[in-house]
Amino acid sequence: MNSKTITPGFLILTGIVFLAAFIRLIPHPPNFAPIAAVALFGGSYFNKKWAAFIVPLFAMFITDLILGFHATMWAVYLSFVMIVGIGMLMIKQKKVTNIFLASVSSSVLFFIVTNFGLWISTPYYEKTGVGLAACYTAAIPFFHYTLLGDLFFVAVIFGLYELAKAKLPQLIEA
Repeated sequence: MNSKTITPGFLILTGIVFLAAFIRLIPHPPNFAPIAAVALFGGSYFNKKWAAFIVPLFAMFITDLILGFHATMWAVYLSFVMIVGIGMLMIKQKKVTNIFLASVSSSVLFFIVTNFGLWISTPYYEKTGVGLAACYTAAIPFFHYTLLGDLFFVAVIFGLYELAKAKLPQLIEA
């Protein structure tokens, strides 16, 4: 990294990502966590593509070192990378509608990818269409937590950052 990479805005964005990721360590309802919000935020605000992926993934990895790993981590990280991409594509203009649609899309993507990962990586369900349907059906009661958590944390993180940018214009370049 050179000195142009480490701007005050970059440091603030990185701090926000790490702070949000560490909220995962506080007790919370199942799936009501800032995972998608961190990925969307990184994808939307970091100017450097490498930072959009690496900073949120690294923050996630650090919290996973504390929380522990499981057989479907690959699916969680795959969905996380895909959500960073959603942030890059869907939130080029910081409009409430774009952010809302990206957040809902991220929740659905996370549900699809991680539950497929559970089905394929564990012995809990038969490796048949019926087993896959049973896996997704069993996960439905948790989806509302994912959706509500994503919408809540996206609103908080994006909202606070936009408010801070209005008060501190030097944050614009990151």
